[in-house]
Amino acid sequence: MPGLVAVTGATGFIGGALVNKLIQDGWAVRALTRTARFSASDSLRWINGNLDDQAALQDLVDGATHVIHCAATVRGNSYQEFAATNVEGTGNILRAIESCNRFPRFLLISSLAARQPELSWYAKSKFQSEQLLIDRTSTLAWTIFRPTAVYGPGDKELKPMFQAMYRGFFPAVGGMRNRFGLIHVHDFIAAIQTWLSSENTAHGIYELDDGTPGGYSYQSITALARQVWGRSVYCIVIPDFVIRSIAQANLWAARMLRYSAMLTPGKVNELQHHDWVCDNTPLIRVLPEWHPRIQLADALSDVIGV
Repeated sequence: MPGLVAVTGATGFIGGALVNKLIQDGWAVRALTRTARFSASDSLRWINGNLDDQAALQDLVDGATHVIHCAATVRGNSYQEFAATNVEGTGNILRAIESCNRFPRFLLISSLAARQPELSWYAKSKFQSEQLLIDRTSTLAWTIFRPTAVYGPGDKELKPMFQAMYRGFFPAVGGMRNRFGLIHVHDFIAAIQTWLSSENTAHGIYELDDGTPGGYSYQSITALARQVWGRSVYCIVIPDFVIRSIAQANLWAARMLRYSAMLTPGKVNELQHHDWVCDNTPLIRVLPEWHPRIQLADALSDVIGV
């Protein structure tokens, strides 16, 4: 029987898709928002506030049967900027839960980047966010999902790359034989739905991608795009010194002009890492009802609307 799910990051790409699906499935939803919003559904209640607002967080989680913490920042000009949301924000919501008389099941949406915390400020902040949760082992039934790159309707991060491919050029950062996973947002939401409905608490850290054996490479995606679209697509490798110079200049400009940078030297480290492939086996073992069903070839055209 569906209960009450509290969601942070509900206005983002993954969180927005999740909230819509939860409502369709009959769950009551409370969702955190930094700007006032009005719901068209009786099943959804917006809570005005942010991850620094302890009163709003307590209102969000009070009486919830499940809490799904999607909120995170992927842009920043220093480790402190990432930690303020990704680490301190997680600590704040955990404190809000601890102030309640009941403990909901808790799902942290982390990132595969947490597997390599030395690479970037973002990766380090996601790893430390996980550690905060792990320290609550004795009091909270928790699960951590580490998805690889998530794409699909509403995505703004990977869509420009797919659009460039459709125009004939695929920019590659890193070795042509580097391997990485992808997962469609619908498959990722399905994993969350399975977690919600399962009687198994699925305690632990689980990686998720679309199950493509060995993942993808720049070469395999280029070949796939040619096959799907029937047109020429060329993979252009950006030299290391070029991408790192651009990233460093972008970071300096972001600090001077006070905007949050996406492309930083740490992000280049992530992009150049040789292995971002997941192993779904541990998750399927505890949630056997879930299997990824969408591979890139099935969704490539839909991603860019052609």
